[in-house]
Amino acid sequence: MAGGKAVYSFQEVSKHNDRKDCWLIIAGKVYDVSPFMEEHPGGDEVLLACTGKDATADFNDIGHTATAKELMPQYCIGEVDASTVPAKPTYRVVAEDASPEPGAANQGVWLTTLQLAVPVALLGLAYALQDFAKTKTA
Repeated sequence: MAGGKAVYSFQEVSKHNDRKDCWLIIAGKVYDVSPFMEEHPGGDEVLLACTGKDATADFNDIGHTATAKELMPQYCIGEVDASTVPAKPTYRVVAEDASPEPGAANQGVWLTTLQLAVPVALLGLAYALQDFAKTKTA
């Protein structure tokens, strides 16, 4: 035990990955955030997405407030055994073929063209109506 707190393996922490039992690893410490799931401003999905990995980068990238950081000690239940943390993150293999369909590139071109053409057409129509209205009143 380090400083009176338990030391957990990465595998043990990874088992706690649902809404009623959610543990996170942040900066080498283990946090049981289960009681905080409903209160988390970003929603419980954000916390669940950080299970099964070292969530330190995710936590730091968000830019948590000082108040959020002050809450952390009450959820800390121990430390992670650094020797059990994988050196490289593991990735899940997607079963579906992720290659794009042959016509997908053409659809993207048309969509981009429409996204540009519609606002320009609306501006042109507005200008024409304004010009028409001026000639009618003159």
